[in-house]
Amino acid sequence: MLRAHVTGTNGSFETSLRYWLDIAGEVRRVAPESLLVVDEMSGEVPPPGQLAQLVEALMHQGFEGVRVAYVESHPEQIPEVEVAEIHARERGYAFRVFGDEAAARVWLQYGGA
Repeated sequence: MLRAHVTGTNGSFETSLRYWLDIAGEVRRVAPESLLVVDEMSGEVPPPGQLAQLVEALMHQGFEGVRVAYVESHPEQIPEVEVAEIHARERGYAFRVFGDEAAARVWLQYGGA
């Protein structure tokens, strides 16, 4: 399992794309079976339309066949981030949003819906 910890300030498509492309590069280099992303960034979640664009921009960047668990450290933002989960899953990616790292690790290790 590869673990990525993101910090700083977010709120824009550009910032999100930049850190996800950095993670994608590491995924291609390491070729893990699973990826745990722990997001402790401040700021707002990009709007739903930009989240859809983000998922499109990340297609064929190395996440194919990799289970991705995304831990959102701000519980009130989880419903917004789940928009990206829906877009990713509709495109065949194994992507799920969590509110805590322990639950994310269980899903990565044992699977489930």
